[in-house]
Amino acid sequence: MSTKKNVLYGTASAAALALTLTACGGSGGSSASGGTWDKDAVVNIGSLYEPQNLDNTAGGGQGVTEALNGNVYEGLFRLTDDGKVEKLLAQDYETSADGLTYTFTLQDGVKFHSGKELTSEDVKYSLEKVLADDSQSARKSNLEVVKDIATPDKRTVKITLSKKSISFVYNLSYVWIINSQAKELKTTEDGTGPYTLKKWTRGSALSLNRFAGYWGDAAANKQVVFHYYKDATALNNALLTNAIDVVTSEQSPDALEQFKSNGNYKVNDGDSTTKLLLAFNDKAKPFTDVKVRQAVSAAIDDKKLLESVWGGYGKQIGSMVPPTDPWYEDLTDVDAHDVKKAEKLLAEAGYAKGFSFTLDTPNYDPHPTAATFIKSQLAKVGITVKINTITPDEWYTKVYKNHDFTATLQEHVNDRDLVWYGNPDFYWGYDNPQVTKWVEQAEEASSTTEQTELLKKVNRQTAEDAASDWLYLYPQIVVANNKISGYPLNGLNSQFFAYDIKKTG
Repeated sequence: MSTKKNVLYGTASAAALALTLTACGGSGGSSASGGTWDKDAVVNIGSLYEPQNLDNTAGGGQGVTEALNGNVYEGLFRLTDDGKVEKLLAQDYETSADGLTYTFTLQDGVKFHSGKELTSEDVKYSLEKVLADDSQSARKSNLEVVKDIATPDKRTVKITLSKKSISFVYNLSYVWIINSQAKELKTTEDGTGPYTLKKWTRGSALSLNRFAGYWGDAAANKQVVFHYYKDATALNNALLTNAIDVVTSEQSPDALEQFKSNGNYKVNDGDSTTKLLLAFNDKAKPFTDVKVRQAVSAAIDDKKLLESVWGGYGKQIGSMVPPTDPWYEDLTDVDAHDVKKAEKLLAEAGYAKGFSFTLDTPNYDPHPTAATFIKSQLAKVGITVKINTITPDEWYTKVYKNHDFTATLQEHVNDRDLVWYGNPDFYWGYDNPQVTKWVEQAEEASSTTEQTELLKKVNRQTAEDAASDWLYLYPQIVVANNKISGYPLNGLNSQFFAYDIKKTG
């Protein structure tokens, strides 16, 4: 689950996607306002999500994915902005008849930014880095099916799995290929991408320069600078004053009218995969009782919360599955807002007079706002909520790592992350043996059709069990100056490819 501000933890996938061959193709975006684009332009990008460090296996957070994924680091495969998987550093691959062995042939002539040639040993090192005991990679548990990594020659990697994994290639798109000799990766880099790291000034900006030795198509601009802001107001002011050219993810819907009414800007409403969850600890009383979880879900007016935070943007969502996932089904009616139903369920569970619990709440928007709303909603059915505001680092240790909580708020950014409900050891502790079995069967499925049908069952069962309360699906709003084009619209899984951005004079 990748979280929306500073934390990037587990959201794994369960998908086999269409594969197409590419070197480093283009993303969607608005049309530039005419004129010849400047190949030596500096593109200024505004964001609220600064990296915690530059290593995506060491808790670098959403910010490191946004700035470095695809721009500085590349994988054997790339997950495009519209959710397809494309070959990248893998020129080609073969799968054995039993589905357990994958043999990859690497692109020829690829060099790291340090000048070292890419070899199969670097791929092995990068996978082992993800699987290491101290790794905080979002893909770690999904890649634990890797049994053996062989490197018969410089351009060949042979990976043997312990069991079939229909999502294996998809999951590899999240693994950055890193120079096996690189050091100090929390503050420096050595990737193969179209940009090199020029400078990172903590609390301010991170700049990337076009890499002259890039193996694929050169970046469409000379330099990209990610500017970091503490709040949405400062971010919007920077766009209005031309200090930046584009906002990666607009977090202030009230500010959008000033851009909509100004012909110099374009407001893009893309497809989001970010879910805001009220996550119960399903192993802690009273949330061990499914009727209590159902009651709390029914007592909260998700539609009203969404409107209060996002106005006319975003969507209600009745499960962990957004409409862009293949196994999506509209389940918003399963635990729909119904105060009388909530009161009835509480009485049946033995809590007719209500109960109290502590809600651990990350300290950045919209969590405090959502927590206050939830507190007022649950008070109407006799439930008392104590809000405990914590930092992202505290959340990681207390909630995600130690499971020391009763309920929490958190955003899960990634697509295809329903499968975490099949893991009883995940931080929310949901444990339904049938769901676990369906998830395992889906991962070992022989076809995407079989996989989809199984995960639809998981989707419905987790909704009926109120495994969590999925409050709403975020909008993905990218606001940009009309002088630029080629920017990603969806920012899928927090990535923001900058190499196709063109800027006119």
